[in-house]
Amino acid sequence: MKPRPRPLVRPVASTATLVLAASTLVAAPAAAEVSSSVPEPPGSHEVRFATFNTALERPGQGVLAEELSTPDSEQARNVAEIIQHVRPDVLLVNEFDYDEEGDGPRLFQDNYLSVGQNGAEAIEYPYVYSAPVNTGVASGADLNGDGEAVTEPGSPAYAEDAFGYGLFPGQYGMVVYSMYPIVTEDVRTFQTFRWADMPGALLPTDPETGESYYSSEALEVLRLSSKSHWDLPIDTGRGRPVHLLASHPTPPTFDGPEKRNVARNHDEIRFWADYVTPRAGSYIYDDRGRRGGLPVGAPFVIAGDLNADPNDGDGHPNAVTQLLEHPGITDVRPSSQGGRGAAQRQGGANDGHGGDPVLDSADFADEPGPGNLRVDYVLPSRIVPTRSSGVFWPTVDDPLFRLTGDYPFPSSDHRMVWVDVVRH
Repeated sequence: MKPRPRPLVRPVASTATLVLAASTLVAAPAAAEVSSSVPEPPGSHEVRFATFNTALERPGQGVLAEELSTPDSEQARNVAEIIQHVRPDVLLVNEFDYDEEGDGPRLFQDNYLSVGQNGAEAIEYPYVYSAPVNTGVASGADLNGDGEAVTEPGSPAYAEDAFGYGLFPGQYGMVVYSMYPIVTEDVRTFQTFRWADMPGALLPTDPETGESYYSSEALEVLRLSSKSHWDLPIDTGRGRPVHLLASHPTPPTFDGPEKRNVARNHDEIRFWADYVTPRAGSYIYDDRGRRGGLPVGAPFVIAGDLNADPNDGDGHPNAVTQLLEHPGITDVRPSSQGGRGAAQRQGGANDGHGGDPVLDSADFADEPGPGNLRVDYVLPSRIVPTRSSGVFWPTVDDPLFRLTGDYPFPSSDHRMVWVDVVRH
């Protein structure tokens, strides 16, 4: 059996487990454009946490790393410029293909983040974390109900039978860039946690027969996380580390009447609700066999593209509400005027939405829908004081609208969401 790949962690000082993140400083061009969508820097006692689904997934293994090996990718330049304008201290990147060598994250730093884009100031992240995900990993079971368990990578049928939808192992992966050290010895990952091991899981049933949609063989192996769930303690230099709880649940679509992805999305989100609730996470085990949830009183920030809107879209009505109404979590409701303008300008499904479009973080299809949604979140624990927050979504008259635009998007169909928290 091939050994399980080790997570990639790149910090400032090289040790047995820490590797220096290479960088190339390049002088920035003249002056950056003045934009009202660019936030003020966080205060000296604040840390800016952000999540950004960059849509940098590619159709084949190694394709993204090859593209990032030169500074010529227009999409990557635009993504990097957004990061340089918002300047998060701790950034979760969704939809960034994983590779065991860590070439993709390193090349994105060296050739894009370390290069000032269009007058923006270059940004250097000394700490980088990347680890295997479930997307594109063969399950060996028939998960899409077509009667065949496809194990040869590359086809949609394979992707649907993988633990998480992906044409190859690592597609749609995750990366964390940080200005602060990641306490690597205390990192917990939950890639292999089985869905059936969650008490009261919303395992799908066949609506015609009432029987389990998945076979007993499939349930024996099926993992909860479509990508992974990570608990990364971030040492901000004051007090206890802040736990970045990172994930990217499956979209609640692309299924059938059994609504298997709706159910899985709900339970992937529920995982964090249980993890941060005293005693509720006692059933949880990580990839090293350690059991239990987050220690009581530990500060945390939940971040990621959760693929769930509290008011609109196709998800379970209670999916993200499990977090937004959790007594231990603060929802500061990051917003933008660009989101409001996009909903008004694009119409379609947006006209029938119940949610406030200033909170939207994704620009999805308007005809027939689902329209623009709030699906990306940065949710601190209540014991962590917050300051400013926002969604990077420039209005059409903003000079940086060129970075987000309308379809086809110059960067991503998602917008960066950020929250400043006080170190304590």
